[in-house]
Amino acid sequence: MRECSVKMPHKKRKVRKKRGSRTYGYGQVGQHRGIGQRGGHGKAGRRKHKWSYILKYEPDYYAKEGLKSLKTQDVNSINVGELDEQINRLLKEKKATRKRKGIYIDLDQLGYNKLLGRGQPTHRLIIKVASYSDSAAGKITKAKGTILQAKREEVS
Repeated sequence: MRECSVKMPHKKRKVRKKRGSRTYGYGQVGQHRGIGQRGGHGKAGRRKHKWSYILKYEPDYYAKEGLKSLKTQDVNSINVGELDEQINRLLKEKKATRKRKGIYIDLDQLGYNKLLGRGQPTHRLIIKVASYSDSAAGKITKAKGTILQAKREEVS
């Protein structure tokens, strides 16, 4: 007699005992389905039931990315008062030079591209900078100094 690989139904099958038990001996509902406790395909549920995973392992998941406006410029500024306090150090380091008309400082070489007006200058300064505020210009001229090669900008 030839054996058949297909099992025939019979009364004593295990499933007969499990009828009406909902989980058929596999514990929690869904444990015998082959996909485990995944909670959806791929990135499903990241704002819902997988939120704690996002907080713990991928905190930058919803961070902003995208285009940056080309109009924005990095402005590295210094105030007139700060510059006046640093004059002695700049002269020692030879980043500023004494001339007949005053102390010459090139702010572009120091890494600054804007001069702002907070503080009071006590020295006669000749400053080369890309841009400056009206208040900075007024305080420098009041102290009998000058600003070279600059375009004027309003401080907003």
